[in-house]
Amino acid sequence: MILPATFRDWFAARGWQPHPHQLALLEAQGDTLLIAPTGGGKTLAGFLPSLVDLAGGGTGLHTLYISPLKALTADIARNLAAPVGEMGLPIRIEDRTGDTSSTKRARQRVDPPNILLTTPESLALLTSYPEAPKIFKDLKRVVVDEIHALAESKRGDQTMLGIARLRSLAPGLTMTGLSATVADPAGLA
Repeated sequence: MILPATFRDWFAARGWQPHPHQLALLEAQGDTLLIAPTGGGKTLAGFLPSLVDLAGGGTGLHTLYISPLKALTADIARNLAAPVGEMGLPIRIEDRTGDTSSTKRARQRVDPPNILLTTPESLALLTSYPEAPKIFKDLKRVVVDEIHALAESKRGDQTMLGIARLRSLAPGLTMTGLSATVADPAGLA
């Protein structure tokens, strides 16, 4: 997939060029593990395929982002708002953590955003709802950030169970794991 002109122009307006790993994720056909240093554009790389897919519009939940830290979901929401707003992309991004209001949580169950940012615990709740098949039926991508922090832990097991449930609801989804530091990349993959 070639980076569309809107995205090329957005990078150029900032004096940036897409990193090779950002472009590589646009081409990736299956599950991917991306290890890149902090500040290396890995979060944008994880979301770039979704942003390109959704640039022409879309309904329903397309991408689920899972972070071990709810504070990170708020940071990612702010970081994604900039390119989405600056490029005028018709993408709705929301978070779902323990701090999300009950009103917003109820609305998300019937009208999910295009991109939902969440934690392993909230994912467990979301996949347990009777509406889960409807919520996740259009899911295309799952992005797991700081995947090294979840590996070989109870929260990692919980996350993998949630992803297994998601794969049963949306069999064609692809998963991207993001990390800055990994001692054993092959083992984590």
